[in-house]
Amino acid sequence: MRILILGGTTEASELARLSAGDQRFSPTLALAGRIAAPAQFPIPCRVGGFGGAERLADWLDAEHIRAVVDATHPFAARISANARAAAQRRELPLLVLRRDPWKLTDGDRWVRVPDIDAAVAELGLGAQRVFLTIGRQHVGAFRAAPQHDYLVRCIEPPAPNALPPRCRLLLHRGPFDIEAEGELLQAQAIDVVVAKNSGGAATYAKIAAARRLGLPVIMIERPVEPAGATVRSARAAMDWLSYLLGHDHKGVASERGV
Repeated sequence: MRILILGGTTEASELARLSAGDQRFSPTLALAGRIAAPAQFPIPCRVGGFGGAERLADWLDAEHIRAVVDATHPFAARISANARAAAQRRELPLLVLRRDPWKLTDGDRWVRVPDIDAAVAELGLGAQRVFLTIGRQHVGAFRAAPQHDYLVRCIEPPAPNALPPRCRLLLHRGPFDIEAEGELLQAQAIDVVVAKNSGGAATYAKIAAARRLGLPVIMIERPVEPAGATVRSARAAMDWLSYLLGHDHKGVASERGV
C-alpha cells in the first residue's frame, strides 16, 4: 500500500521509522524544505512544496498513492488545507497526526491569543525584554513593535530584513532542558515569553521554566483542526493504516476515525 506522509515533525519521523519496518506499506515522506539540512530518514523522501492542492492531487495520482497522513506542524495550516483538498479530489483516505497541545498548569501565567498579530499587540507599548520562540517565518511581524528588546531563537536564521531592530539571535535546535532554559531566561533578564502552542516535549522546557520563574507567556493558540480522522501518535497512525488494508474505505476513511 503506497502512502504519503506529510512531515516535518517528530511524529512524522516516528511514523516513517515504523512504516519502514512494515512490508505491507510503501511510504514516501514529504518535507516542505524549510530546513536546509533535514535529518536522514529510512524511507524515500521528497523535499519541496507541491505547488498547491491541484498539483498535489496530480502527484498522488502519478505515484498511485492510496492514503495520506498529514503529520505536519500544528501551525502549518496551508499545507494541511491543501492536503485535505487534494485527498478529497482524489477520494483518498486522509489521517491527521497531531500531538496534543500543551495544557495550562497551576502556576502558569498564560495570555492566550489567536494569532501572531494579536501576540504583537499583547506586548503593549512599554518596552519589554521578550523571548521570541515562534520559529523564523513570522518574526517579521514583531517589527511593528520595535520598542521591545527581542531574544529570537530558531533553528535557522530569518532573513536579515525580517528581524526587529533591537534583536539578538540564537540558532539552536531542541530538545531543551528546563534548568538551562531557566538560566537563559534569567541571564537575559527576560520579562515575557512568546510561544506557539506546538505541544510535545522537545520545546516544553521554556514553558516550565517560565512557570518556575513566574514569567508570563503569550501563548499563540493553534488553528482550529478540521473535522475528520485524527490521532495523536505514530503508533495510532499505524493502526489506522492497518485498518485501511482490510476495508474498502475509498472516499470514507477521511471522514471517520479508526
